[in-house]
Order: sequence, then C-alpha cells, then structure tokens
Amino acid sequence: MGKIKEIFTSWRVWLLLFLIIASYAAINPRFKADGLTISQVDFNSSAYINGVPDNVQITEINGKPVNTMGDYEAIAAGIKPGDLVKITALQKPFAFRAAEKDNQTYLGITVEPVPTSNLKKGLDLVGGVRVLLKPAEKVSQSQFADLIDITQKRLNVFGLKDISVKQVSDLEGNNFLLVEMAGATQQEAIKLISEQGKFEAKIGNETAFSGAEIKQVSRSAQQGAGVQRCAESEGWVCRFMFPVTITPEAAKRHASITGKLAVTTNVGEESYLEKKLDLYVDDELVDSLYISASLKGQEATEFTIQGSGGGGTKEAAFNSALDNMKRLQTILITGSLPVKLQIEKVDVISPALGSEFLRTAIIALFAAIVAVGVIIAIRYRKPHIAIPIMLTSLSEVFIVFGVAALIKQNIDLAAIAGVLATVGTGVDAQLVITDEVLERGSQFSYDWKEKLKRALFIIMGSYATVVAAMIPLLAVGAGLLKGFAIVTIIGASIGVFVTRPAYARIIEVLLNK
Repeated sequence: MGKIKEIFTSWRVWLLLFLIIASYAAINPRFKADGLTISQVDFNSSAYINGVPDNVQITEINGKPVNTMGDYEAIAAGIKPGDLVKITALQKPFAFRAAEKDNQTYLGITVEPVPTSNLKKGLDLVGGVRVLLKPAEKVSQSQFADLIDITQKRLNVFGLKDISVKQVSDLEGNNFLLVEMAGATQQEAIKLISEQGKFEAKIGNETAFSGAEIKQVSRSAQQGAGVQRCAESEGWVCRFMFPVTITPEAAKRHASITGKLAVTTNVGEESYLEKKLDLYVDDELVDSLYISASLKGQEATEFTIQGSGGGGTKEAAFNSALDNMKRLQTILITGSLPVKLQIEKVDVISPALGSEFLRTAIIALFAAIVAVGVIIAIRYRKPHIAIPIMLTSLSEVFIVFGVAALIKQNIDLAAIAGVLATVGTGVDAQLVITDEVLERGSQFSYDWKEKLKRALFIIMGSYATVVAAMIPLLAVGAGLLKGFAIVTIIGASIGVFVTRPAYARIIEVLLNK
C-alpha cells in the first residue's frame, strides 16, 4: 500500500489519470444504446411519399423487433416487392409498399446502429461507398474548389446525407476527389458524381439553351413534375416530365431558331415543327422532344423537360424513370463540373460486414495487449512488471480514442491499425525503461536518474523516427492511409509525453526495494 501511495505522489501519474477521465468524457460511451435509426429516406421513394422520417429510432419492422443490423438484414431479406412494410419508430407507426429496383427489393431507407459513443466510425466499420475520382485534365485550385462544391451540392440535391467530399493527393502530386457516402450502395449517386453534367438543348445543330441558362427547375408534383404515364412495349417504359424556366436571352435565341422552321409534323390532332428539341448531357443524346407549332417564333421562358425509363416490370420502369428524372434535375440545379472526372476506385462495404470488421478489430486489439503481457511476464518472470505495461497500453489506447473523438477523426480499419502500431511502439519503449531499471545493479542510488534520462533519450529518438515515417503516409494512396498516419502520430505523442513518463515513475517505485 505504501508503494501505491508513493506512485500517486508523481504529477506524471496524475496527468495520466486526468487524461483518462477527459477521454471518457470526450468519448461519452452509451452502454444502453441498442437499436437502429433511419439515417436516410430516398427522395420520392415509397417510404418518402408515405411520410417515413429520417433520424428517428426504429423498434419494429412488420411486428418483429429490430435491435441490430443482423435483425434488419434478416427482416429485409424476407420482404418482396409489393409487400406492405410497417415500421414502428419511437412507438409511432409508418407503412409503405416495398418496390423493385435493379431486380431487387427496394425499401428506399438506409438504417444504421444508434450511436454508442462520440467516436466517428469510418465507412470500413459502418458500411457505405467510397469513390476516388481523378480529373481528366489538370485543374487549378479554384477549379478543384468548384468540383468539391458542385459535387457536394449534387449529392445533397439528390437526397443523400452523411456524405464527405474532399480533395486528396498522392506523393506524385496528383490530385483526387474522394467521396464517401455512408449507408447502402448508391449506384445512381456514383454515376451522378462522375458525370461532368454539361446540359444543352439543341434544335438541329444550334443550341437553344444550356444548363447555365436554366433559372428554375420544378421538382414537386404540385409544380407538374413526376412520372406521368407508363406503357408496355417489349417490357415497360415510363415517361417523366418537369417544367423549367429559362433566361429571357435564351428565350430570344429559341424564338429566333424556331422562327425559321416550317410546320411539317402532325401527331394526332397536334401540329409540330419540322425539327425536334434534342436534349444532351455530356454530348450524349438523352431525349428528343416535339416542338409545338404554337411555339414558332415565340419568346417562351417556360418549357417542359421530358425523358423516360425502362424495365422488365411496370414498377421497375417507374423507378428507372424516377431515378433518371432526379439525376437530370440535379444536374440542371447544380450546374456542370469544370472538368470531367474519371473513377479510379470504388469500395463498397455492407453495414453488416462493417460491424463484423469492428468486432474483429476490437478483439484483435485486446488480444494483442494480453499476448504482450503474457510474453513479458514469461521473459522477466515478474508478473508485477507485466501488469503495469498492460494497463499503460490500455490507457494509451483509451486516450488515443478520446483525442480522436475530440477532433472528430474517423476510426476506420487504417486508424485501428495505427492504434495497434501505437501499442507496439509503446511496449517497446516500456521495455527500454524496464531494462534500464533492472540493469541498475549496485549503482542504483548513484545513476538512477541518469539511466532514466538515457532510456527517455532512446524513446525520443524512436518517436522522431515514427513521426518522420508517418508524414509521407498522409499522402500515400491518395490519402486513404491518412487515418493510420494521424492516429499513429497521436498515439506516439501521447506515449512519449504522457504514458511512458508515468510508467517510468510506476516501475521506478515498484522495483525500488
């Protein structure tokens, strides 16, 4: 008991305890946070139309309790297109019909576990999509800022939440756009962010108006937007339409072009001009619309954009048309990117797999600490040495997580690898200190402080080497190893300035007979 009191006379030990308590407050663990929340409801999905909200906790689906991602996956697997889905969210029920999309059941919602702490988990652990894109040509910094801004707006307009868009680079100086979207796979979103989105409406070879000349895009059914009709023809085809408003200058140009055209086409009782209004996105024809004879030479500022979607069933065609409408509306609202983007890499991780990654990573982390303790106990044949080393390693890991929660650093697999590296370097430093103490012999009273100084000098040299080695990793792999580098630097810094000095005091007292 006397040695324990002596240990707590050191300010280094009290600093360690203070940071452990502060880390607990920063992490703020919530041990009774079972359940799932709806993190996203897809725009114009059946769930959206029927008023299912996001950011609410769900307790049941079709009368079955939902506490884990496994529960949700099992229930969702049994739902077929057309089935009624009943969701109880905080004791308030919602109901909608499941749809079909890409030949699979489509619910239109994304769920994720209720947060159990302030730690921000990366896509590796919560599931989602990571897309790495490279500009097709060299761009300036201001153009790259426009890329980030427009891409962010596109995804927001498209209806996605919990997204991250940032610029990253590699050691060769190449710049990339890194987009991370938590939740389920969004194939339409991946296509959307890779398109330049240059819109043109042409009559023959003349541009009537461009995307930059569209002032307003209607998106609601009350304004005339939506999927209007479906027909069966070698499968199903559904048509969508939505009104747009163009600038007066574009209206004059449209009037000038149409004023030269003859009325030659008749469809039913309607008369149309000899040429159509062709709609292009990135120089690809997406649809051709008849121009009413009443618009000949008229400076009209309002037009209806139309398009279609197809599928094997009426429901699949409806969803395809809806997605195509959302994509085109998004491009017109946010404008075109300054350059085209090429997809370099796409990583897709399911939420269930991400949860398994987290569980395995935590087990590996604690198993490594226990294994180190066993090996040290065998080597020194002094269990009371192994216990402080293990406790110091655990406190180091806990403080690293506390700092990560404070600065909102993503904890992904790369970051957890950084934590493991921190444990390794920390144990190595503690062994240096321990060896110096055990080698003191009869000269302990004479050179104890000198030995500790020598041990800490070695540790500081190792720390400088680790930090120097991590700096290049901030850019390697287009920044995908950034989490590893940041967490390793944080862990090494905490070890050098907090945990290892505290351990030196603890081992000094324990081995001072």
